[in-house]
Amino acid sequence: MSDYILEMESITKTFPGVKALDDVNLKVQHGEIHALVGENGAGKSTLMKVLSGVHPYGSYEGSIVFKGEKSQFRNIKQSENEGIVIIHQELALSPYLSIAENIFLGNERQSNKIMKWQDTFSQSQQLLDQVGLRESPETSVMNIGVGKQQLVEIAKALSKNVKLLILDEPTAALNETDSENLLNLLLDLKEQGITSILISHKLNEVSSIADSITILRDGKTIETLDTRTEDISEERIIKGMVGRELTSRFPERTPNIGETVFEVKNWHVYHPQRSHELLIKDVNMKIRKGEIVGLAGLMGAGRTELVMSMFGKSYGRKISGELYKDGKQIQAHTVSDAISHGMAYVSEDRKTYGLNLIDDIKGNITLANLQRIARRKVVDANQEIRDAQHLTETLNIKTPSINQVAGNLSGGNQQKVVLSKWIFTEPDILILDEPTRGIDVGAKFEIYSLIHDLAQQGKCIFVISSELPEVLGLSDRIYVMNEGEITGEFNRGEADQENMMHYMTGAGGK
Repeated sequence: MSDYILEMESITKTFPGVKALDDVNLKVQHGEIHALVGENGAGKSTLMKVLSGVHPYGSYEGSIVFKGEKSQFRNIKQSENEGIVIIHQELALSPYLSIAENIFLGNERQSNKIMKWQDTFSQSQQLLDQVGLRESPETSVMNIGVGKQQLVEIAKALSKNVKLLILDEPTAALNETDSENLLNLLLDLKEQGITSILISHKLNEVSSIADSITILRDGKTIETLDTRTEDISEERIIKGMVGRELTSRFPERTPNIGETVFEVKNWHVYHPQRSHELLIKDVNMKIRKGEIVGLAGLMGAGRTELVMSMFGKSYGRKISGELYKDGKQIQAHTVSDAISHGMAYVSEDRKTYGLNLIDDIKGNITLANLQRIARRKVVDANQEIRDAQHLTETLNIKTPSINQVAGNLSGGNQQKVVLSKWIFTEPDILILDEPTRGIDVGAKFEIYSLIHDLAQQGKCIFVISSELPEVLGLSDRIYVMNEGEITGEFNRGEADQENMMHYMTGAGGK
């Protein structure tokens, strides 16, 4: 019997205008956690789609051997029948169904086409116990958090007698506690003999649990590292990913901070459905010209709710308080109002709120400021092409053409398109909510450099991030939130992860 549960040899996959995979090789041993890393667009997700049959046999070159037998999967159902289950970054759960119904959706427990509900719920409970999720199988998925939804996806995979579990950025949307619990679960599954392939940009997580690490760059296999035989540093992995050493995760910057531009005073926001529930409580903040202000807090602290309520009241109800720009009170009752006052908001959910996934790059870039390229209310197509091409080159968006559909781009390049869209509105106040979520270290450095350039131009920038090193590395000043209130404020150099966590948990007072 081979030591390898999976052998992918000379995999080449071509899309119109681009070779996504070029002679890629991947070998995964039985019972190991194998990490797959690389920059956005390196081919990681494409390789896994080839493996799972999303890209069917015949649409690529090369061979796949799974459990010692040559495999020619023509759809995802065939690969799942063999025990290969992939959990995508965007979870595929129905929010309106119960946990149990989601676990067995498409794999129902039935007899003579009649659902066996007792078996469904009892087997679901066993799977939930196995993944350590303390929720009733009858609980609706919409009533549990993202971290628990990840566990439901894994329980669903286990219901299919999974032999090889593929997780694409499983901790991208999780806080530190949920991330740690998920990684511990992978280690438990490893003890049960289940092999995992982990795609992640969080190199500290990769280093902590992976037995082997395969690095892809520009659609090619660079190398496979064995953490069991040598000590692999994050810097070593980064060098393989980007082809050079990154001496610093954050570019150098000398702040040039001016007068106060934007102020929030006595801001209160109630829950959009539960109108009695006060989510944001008496928040007061300010930001100066050329300043980068971080907003830190645990998941559920109210960071996103706060900034969305400020940006045209796009979240919440019974919103009260005052917004000031350049010392004058402004009214931003709608998103259009907010944009007209020089505000821009890059959402943490780029696929729902940031992009039109079926439109091309140029259409997405110009969407929020069509009047800039309109002549007598008619879009100047040539001007649109020139402006979109300029921003595509400025932000180094990797694409064969600005006519490429946004939904076909990698996550990092999609994020750059969203940033381009809002830069095109020429904002004075730019709110960035998780701007580097699911993005590799090379693309992160590019986005950090862009943020620095915008601040140098005098823009006011709010940065929300769940990664404390990112908040600390970017910000001139940091506000800390807990349960909808500002609990602390730190100038650059005053804060560290320990004292920030003190205020994020509410222990630092209010």
